[in-house]
Amino acid sequence: MITRAKSHIRFDWAVKKILRSKANFGILEGFLSELFLEDVKIKSLLSEEGNKETEDDKSNRVDILIENSKGEIIIVEIQNTREIDYLFRVLYGTSKAITEYMKEGSPYAMVKKIITISVVYFNFGQGKDYLYKGETKFEGINQHDIFELSDEQRALFSKETVSDIFPFHYLIRVNQFDDVAKNTIDEWIYFFKNSEIPDNFSAKGLAEAREKLKTIKMSAKQMADYSRYLERLSSDASIAQTMIFDAVYKEKYELAIQMIIENEPDEKIFRYSKLPVSLIEKLRKELNEQ
Repeated sequence: MITRAKSHIRFDWAVKKILRSKANFGILEGFLSELFLEDVKIKSLLSEEGNKETEDDKSNRVDILIENSKGEIIIVEIQNTREIDYLFRVLYGTSKAITEYMKEGSPYAMVKKIITISVVYFNFGQGKDYLYKGETKFEGINQHDIFELSDEQRALFSKETVSDIFPFHYLIRVNQFDDVAKNTIDEWIYFFKNSEIPDNFSAKGLAEAREKLKTIKMSAKQMADYSRYLERLSSDASIAQTMIFDAVYKEKYELAIQMIIENEPDEKIFRYSKLPVSLIEKLRKELNEQ
């Protein structure tokens, strides 16, 4: 985690504490506009039941639910702590939003379009890129054509394609970003990763973020809260690293014991387990004494 002094506030903390104000909607609108490649206007922020505010909040989860001027629901989630089932949580959050913002008794055509944006600070899944998007399409098994809406459906639902009906997902894998901003959305991802906004960056919303999210503009209370937040991130990162180390060490330990039982020589056990020879000799002695 980034803990040293930075000129700007981390985006995840800013979302939780600062960007909920209507006066700062321009920052979020800028980010969303660059990501969607179209101008986005925020109509309102929706309630966020899952967003914890307590000091013992160890989930490091920051959710913000937005309804834009087109009536679409946008879920922005920032996740610092590794979760192997993270994609399932995205699916659950999407389904929950669909049902919560569907009026009882309304026709299915009133289901709101859901867009999820996951800004993730840990490695999960496999892929070379740092920015992914996903949508639903139906491809013919035999003809390999794409199933489309009829003209009547387009007129009735005000949708152009089938994918316009289903949820749309963005995954931003911050740690995979190489710090080279090749376009304006890259400038935002650079900010997510480094908490810095270079003077030459011109993406929508960043000029406002550059001014409003400076750490020197924080009150004493905000600075204290922010410092505690950074400490929690560092603590959680250390715990996660320790858990990974313990799991790997346990696997090596069990391998060495099995090879000792099979009477393999210490040199071979060392090559496969990478455990110190002194520890292998100790394990062998303990097993012989049992």
